[in-house]
Amino acid sequence: MEILKNVILAVHIISVAALLGGVLSQIGAIRQGKARVVAGIIHGAWLMLATGILLVGLQYPLGHEVNNLKITIKLLVLIAIFVIAFMNRKRQTLATWVLPAIGGLTVLNILLATVWQDYTN
Repeated sequence: MEILKNVILAVHIISVAALLGGVLSQIGAIRQGKARVVAGIIHGAWLMLATGILLVGLQYPLGHEVNNLKITIKLLVLIAIFVIAFMNRKRQTLATWVLPAIGGLTVLNILLATVWQDYTN
């Protein structure tokens, strides 16, 4: 079970890389007015959601406690990424804030995952 969790965690990290990589690949196009919400952003967000749900679900059979507040906040940040990405995915011209917002929210999600520690004694 632990191996399965680690494989899903690896796929989760790859999904974050796809999401952030999709944003970074379009940064140069912002100045030219040709930036788009590419498929990597959408697919990365979907895969991040699916693997995140699996990771949380696997915590219970492994006997680990889940910080529901942390997971809820991470889910809300991911929902914000989805809303921004889906509302702008078919637009020919993006507002200049769209890609930096998606990238910033992705980095926020990474920081929540890594910096927020559970100190229960």
